Amino acid sequence: MGFRFDMIYDYAPLFLRGMLLTIGISIAGIFLGSILGLGVALCKMSRTLYLRWPMDAYVNFFRGTPLLVQVYIIHFGVIPVFYGSTNVIIAAIVALSLNSAAYCAEIYRAGIQSIDKGQREAAYSLGMTHFQTMRFVILPQAIKRMIPAFGNEFIVLIKDSSIVSVIAAPELMYWTRSMSTATYKVWEPYLSAAFIYFILTYSLNKVLSYVERKTVTS
Repeated sequence: MGFRFDMIYDYAPLFLRGMLLTIGISIAGIFLGSILGLGVALCKMSRTLYLRWPMDAYVNFFRGTPLLVQVYIIHFGVIPVFYGSTNVIIAAIVALSLNSAAYCAEIYRAGIQSIDKGQREAAYSLGMTHFQTMRFVILPQAIKRMIPAFGNEFIVLIKDSSIVSVIAAPELMYWTRSMSTATYKVWEPYLSAAFIYFILTYSLNKVLSYVERKTVTS
């Protein structure tokens, strides 16, 4: 039996719908994760124990447990507490955001600590507050160094988003499995999904490489 391109054509609208949701929850995950991750990183670098210890525990938990387990906990345990019932899209975004925040926090921490301490001391000597020093001196330089790491995290998040198909979030992998189940085919649905994921990550990698070059030369 040959490769059924007509079958892929029939399921193309569902693949498109799943791809758009994959992109959407990935963007939401990295956006919310990067914001939350900055707060986590600043708390982790704080000298105040009641700020540092909870954030250390948070990062260790989300980096030390499988994303699949986190998705189940959030989907079946956390979301129903706030909404009364679960919601697969919200659960997917929350799980990806919290997981991404733990990794983004370490990226922020490494980037901030890579800046020479003399620049911070110089800013303080000019009368700048801690907030002003971080905003105008430390973070602008650190973010340039963090771009490759953030790019890698976004690429990983796009691929990891396939895990939320286990809670029936209708993203790309969900429709891939549905096609395989309905048609008893393997090559057509899974090779199609692999090709779409490759196009997404390859395109993103090219964009990030361009941004990185522009940042370095600016």
